[in-house]
Amino acid sequence: MLGQMMTAPLLISSLIDHAAKYHGQTEIVSVETAGGVTTTSWGEVARNARRLGSALTRMGLAPQARCATIAWNNRRHLEIYFGVSGAGFVCHTINPRLFPEQLIYIINHAQDQVLFLDATFLPIAVKLKEHLPELKHVVLMGPRDEAAAAQLPGLIFYDELLETGDPEFDWPSFDENTASSLCYTSGTTGHPKGVLYSHRSTLLHTFSANLSDTLGLTARDVVMPVVPMFHVNAWGVPYCAAMVGARLVMPGPGLDGDSLVNLIDTYKVTMALGVPTIWLGLLASARKSGSTLESLKRTVIGGSACPPSMIAQFRDRYGVETIHAWGMSEMSPLGSVNIPLAKHRDLPIEEQHRLRENQGRPPFGVELKIVDEDGNALPQDGKSQGELLVRGHWVIESYFRKQDEELLQDGWFATGDVATLDADGFMSIKDRSKDIIKSGGEWISSVELENIAVAHPKLANAAVIGVRHPKWDERPLLVAVVAEGESPTEDELLAFYEGKIASWQVPDKVVFIEALPLNATGKVLKRSLREQFIDLLMS
Repeated sequence: MLGQMMTAPLLISSLIDHAAKYHGQTEIVSVETAGGVTTTSWGEVARNARRLGSALTRMGLAPQARCATIAWNNRRHLEIYFGVSGAGFVCHTINPRLFPEQLIYIINHAQDQVLFLDATFLPIAVKLKEHLPELKHVVLMGPRDEAAAAQLPGLIFYDELLETGDPEFDWPSFDENTASSLCYTSGTTGHPKGVLYSHRSTLLHTFSANLSDTLGLTARDVVMPVVPMFHVNAWGVPYCAAMVGARLVMPGPGLDGDSLVNLIDTYKVTMALGVPTIWLGLLASARKSGSTLESLKRTVIGGSACPPSMIAQFRDRYGVETIHAWGMSEMSPLGSVNIPLAKHRDLPIEEQHRLRENQGRPPFGVELKIVDEDGNALPQDGKSQGELLVRGHWVIESYFRKQDEELLQDGWFATGDVATLDADGFMSIKDRSKDIIKSGGEWISSVELENIAVAHPKLANAAVIGVRHPKWDERPLLVAVVAEGESPTEDELLAFYEGKIASWQVPDKVVFIEALPLNATGKVLKRSLREQFIDLLMS
């Protein structure tokens, strides 16, 4: 016997319809690529999304045609998110800072038919167009620009394209398992690999992400997604915000600390999301300007481990709650969020603070486990350390156009992280398996060493890598970026570790560099550092 309830496919178009119907006047603030700020609304975003879906359909694109974007976080990019997927096409967001060879590979592998570009990235299209035989249309995200048109014959202008579309366009209905969006991850070996999300997985992820014990966006929030829209769909924030009708502040290309502090204070941002390197800059700018970040209530930090000193700064100086989260492109990306349980209210305040430093526990829809080198499950005792595996409703089953590869281990996806789990499901990432340091047969967490270093008041940033050693195979090396106006010594920094970790885990040496190499999502490129310093201790 079946239940006697209404059914409807879980489609992304339903999110933007809901936002338009019940939150149509709610503002969307957008920093434009060409400069200046515009204010639109969920109602206008919905109308333009329909126009775009209609215009793409009239172009003759086949269902499931891939439509790529290389763009900042702005209002047009938001319209593309809903217009492309809602009309039955696939929204393929591309990381603009990849090497040209990687961009060519990704666009050709995805068989993109349309490429939407912010003006910043027009030179990419001009340079690469001849290497993209299947790409039919390039759309500049703005009004007509004759100088741009002269650079690329056949260039289409977004605002003119919308004029050809119908604002009353009827969203098509189709199977909820139909593909909705595509992201490529460079966190794997070899060529970047495509992760193809479905409407169903995206909607389920959105429901879960909006729970109070996860991100918990509300209609009362002013949300600023600093995490790029080309990085795992901005962690799902555009969909979450549409579901609840939150006000959005889209920061555009200016992700420096001064710009972000100004946006928070001007538009009364209550919640912001981004990677640790972004918040290092924001905290420095807030101190310099004297801003109290008065409106900001929560920051969500993911992408890489959050230093405890950063959590403390937000909490003690600004009264801001820092929510530590973890996930991957292969997980849409939400895997765990650090929200305490009721029983933790009775803990001493120092223990409560320490609890907030790990990556948290999985929401409904995700399961985690850790295994040893032979694949045997390890206990959830908060101490046993093993490879982290995951499965769930929005976790990858196979990479795009690589269905013949055996990706899962008995139905579980191997994350490549080394972690512990406790009895309540709180998970602590100890390191990436490729970054953990093995010295004399003992494991050393680079993350733990980095967290200590970043807390030093004379450092702006730091990374720890394992480098070759003639006796111990590997030893930790601290790569430090000095804070403005400071001049710490190597001895001073190494002494900072005393009493915080075992003496044998203290880095052997410190090297000072002007800036850490970062990828487009703000993660430190440790591979680049290892290549540079791998033999430093061999002499």
